[in-house]
Amino acid sequence: MRVMANLGTRLYTRRKGRLVGKDDQGRCYYESTGLARKGGGIDRPERWVIYLKGEDPSAVPPEWWGWLHHMLDAPIAPEERKPWQVPHVPNQTGTAQAYRPAGSAYNLGRKPAAQGDYESWVPEA
Repeated sequence: MRVMANLGTRLYTRRKGRLVGKDDQGRCYYESTGLARKGGGIDRPERWVIYLKGEDPSAVPPEWWGWLHHMLDAPIAPEERKPWQVPHVPNQTGTAQAYRPAGSAYNLGRKPAAQGDYESWVPEA
């Protein structure tokens, strides 16, 4: 797997980053060696991830999401995942696997028949 990072990110990571860990897919997670002042006047290290080629930010697993957003001091161990935490599925919008509800124009090209419990409003003349 190739990692996706431009030259500037690679140089910044090499100069100011400290590798904290990798997830099971091979994404690398870094923390800055110094403190940076962020909104609200809080001094804390910057945290970032180097994505795999072609990924979007929704690919970050829950074990690392809380750590990246400074909600946790350390990533959650994979064995502590909850049963409802399912593996990541990329966004399917624009593909044949996209969600198309019953009333969608994209669902077989026709709308379902009216259910019979609808009465259209007629204004008083």
